[in-house]
Amino acid sequence: MATASVPLGPFTYTAPGDLGLQRDTMLINELLLRDKCGQPKTRGFYLPGKAFTYGRPNDKRDYTAADALRGWGGGSSSLPFDRPKKQPERDFMALNRSAVSAGLVTSKESFDYRATHDIRKKPPTTEQKTGTRRLPPSMVFGLPTRPCTPIYDLLEHKFQDKWISQRRNQELAKRREEKQKKNQLLLYDTRATLLRTFQNPVDNKPLWQLPRFTKSAKPHLQTFRTNQAKDDAFRNFDLDRIGRKGVLGQGVYEAAQN
Repeated sequence: MATASVPLGPFTYTAPGDLGLQRDTMLINELLLRDKCGQPKTRGFYLPGKAFTYGRPNDKRDYTAADALRGWGGGSSSLPFDRPKKQPERDFMALNRSAVSAGLVTSKESFDYRATHDIRKKPPTTEQKTGTRRLPPSMVFGLPTRPCTPIYDLLEHKFQDKWISQRRNQELAKRREEKQKKNQLLLYDTRATLLRTFQNPVDNKPLWQLPRFTKSAKPHLQTFRTNQAKDDAFRNFDLDRIGRKGVLGQGVYEAAQN
């Protein structure tokens, strides 16, 4: 039996739903709107009403071309412009001194004294003191005449040599700065690191073996006639490994390399 689909209203995807309280503002409130299955969420601003005028308003001008043809209207202020006088700030330090001189000490008496008396700070004076500077009678005004360049300096390329020496000094100073920066970044060993890396020499003890093998067991074959001959053979073998290939130095002889 097929069931009829329920039509979806505009308030179906809101928090109250179709059965709750419905207001038109719920359709534009992002906190009350719910996502639709399989559809992206739509967001945006609504356009203003029909009475809205786009663009920027024109600046209001008091005088137009017609007023200019009839003659400019005179302003109320004349040059120099009358600026409103700024009242100076109250001098509370002078008020406190006057209150103490009058015998008022408590905070309430000082507050009442400030309410009945008024002392203002003196406005700062903008007058600049201009002093007369006495110049010597031998004073000469203007720039000094530039001396002529000697022709010998041009012929000997003195300016070129001077420029090259300056460039060389700049390069040397730059290299010294770079070297100093590299030295600052390098790590150096302290006493703690040196003591940490140092290892006390320890005598290698022979591996433990059964007493019967260390005392009574003897090799069946002895290829060296004496112990001295055995030590000499191993010493020569260590020297001979330098010119051979391989990790252990037991390979073929390697040719000398430059």
